[in-house]
Amino acid sequence: MDWEIGIGRRVITPRTQVWLAGYGSKRAPDGKIHDLWAKVLVLKASDGKRAVMATTDHMGMSKTVYERLYDQVHQAFALERSEFMLTFSHNHCGPVLQDDLVDYYPLDDEQRRLVADYSDWMSDQIVGAMEEAFANLQPAHLSAGEGRCTFAVNRRENSEEDVTRLRAEGKPLSGVVDHAVPVLALRADGGELLGVLFGYACHPTTLSFNTWCGDYPGFAQVDLEATLPGTSAMFFNACGADQNPMPRRTLELCERYGKMLADSVKDVLARPMRPVTNDLRTAFEFIDVPYDALVTRETLLPVANGKSALHARWAKRMLKMIDEDVVFPTSYPYPVQAWQIGNDLLLIGIGGEAVVDYSLRFKQEFGPGTWVCGYANDMAAYIPSRRVWEEGGYEGGRHLDEYGRPAWRWAGSIEDRIAEAVHRVVGAVK
Repeated sequence: MDWEIGIGRRVITPRTQVWLAGYGSKRAPDGKIHDLWAKVLVLKASDGKRAVMATTDHMGMSKTVYERLYDQVHQAFALERSEFMLTFSHNHCGPVLQDDLVDYYPLDDEQRRLVADYSDWMSDQIVGAMEEAFANLQPAHLSAGEGRCTFAVNRRENSEEDVTRLRAEGKPLSGVVDHAVPVLALRADGGELLGVLFGYACHPTTLSFNTWCGDYPGFAQVDLEATLPGTSAMFFNACGADQNPMPRRTLELCERYGKMLADSVKDVLARPMRPVTNDLRTAFEFIDVPYDALVTRETLLPVANGKSALHARWAKRMLKMIDEDVVFPTSYPYPVQAWQIGNDLLLIGIGGEAVVDYSLRFKQEFGPGTWVCGYANDMAAYIPSRRVWEEGGYEGGRHLDEYGRPAWRWAGSIEDRIAEAVHRVVGAVK
C-alpha cells in the first residue's frame, strides 16, 4: 500500500440572497433542502506525485473563478495546473457564480456584488477543504469498478411525454446514452471505506424551484454518506450535456434518481473491484477552439432590439465592445486534462458541457478503465460533437451568445480539435 489519500470538505450553501443559477431568470432563494458542498480528494503516489480533484455542487465555473482559484492553489500547495482538476456537478439549484453565463441573468448592481462576494468566499472554502485534505493524508488502497444506472435520457431524441409512454409500453427510447457509473473506492489499511468518487452522464435538472439543493447528485451523496457512515461521497458529471433525467420537476423524482444512482454505487462496492496500482501521471493543455463567424454590428442590432431580454443584454454588451474598438478573439482557450491513475484507470477532464458522444468515443479509443469528466475547469459552453454540430439544435446550434461569447457558434472542427488534444495529453501520461 503506497498510496496516500486525503479528503476535505466544506459547506458552500450561500449565506446571502445570491440568486440560483440556471434557466436564465431571476431566482431568489427561498430555503434549503440540504446543504451544498465542496469536497476535495488528494491522491499522492509513492514517488511523491500528487493530483487533487475538487468537486462542487455548482452549475458551472467561469474562467475567471477557475483562474483565480488555481492561483490560490498554486501558491498554497505548489500544484501544477495538470495536478488540479476543478469539477462541478452542473446543479441548477446552486448559486450564480461570477462571470459564468455573464449575460444570462437580469442582475442588478446589488446582485452582482452578492455574486462576486459569494464567488470569493466559495473559493476560500475550496482552499480550506484542500488544506484539510493535505493535513489528513493517510495510507490507502484504491480500487475501481463500474455500475449502471438508467434514468438518463437523450433529450434531443425524446420528449418527456414519449418517455413516460414508451416506458409504460416496455419499448426502447431513442438516442445515444452513457449509463455507466464509474466508481473509485478509497479504503484504509483495515478495509474501512474512507471515500468514494463516482460519476454519471446526465443534467442535474430534475428540479427548477428556488430552493438550495444538490439535485440528484446531491441526494445520491447524502444517501451514500448516510448508509456508509464515515465515508465522503464525491460526484463528477460525465458527458451529460444532451442527457436529462426524465420525467422530472418533482422532489420525489429527484430523490428517486439520487437513490437509484447511490444504489448503483453500492452495488459496485459490494462486488470485487479492480485494485488500482501505485502510479500517477498528469497532463494539461489549453487549446484554441475556433469560433464560426464572429458577430458584427449588423448582425447584433436586430438582436439588441429584439424580444429576448437575455439575448438583448448580450448583444448590447457586444455592441459596446465594438464601440470601444475591442478586437474579438477568433477562438477560445479550452482546457483538456488527463490523469493516469495506476495501470488501468485513465481520467480525462474536458471543459464546458460536453455531449455524450465524447465519453463514448474516448472509451472506445482508449479502452476499459477510461472515465471522462465533461464538466471540468471551465464552463466554456455546450461542446457538440461533429454529429451534434451538423444536426444543430440547442447543444449544437447558435447558442454561444448565452455564454457571452463573440460568436453564435463553434467552428465545425471542434470535435477534431478536442480529440487531437485529448490524444496528446493521454499520450503524455501513458
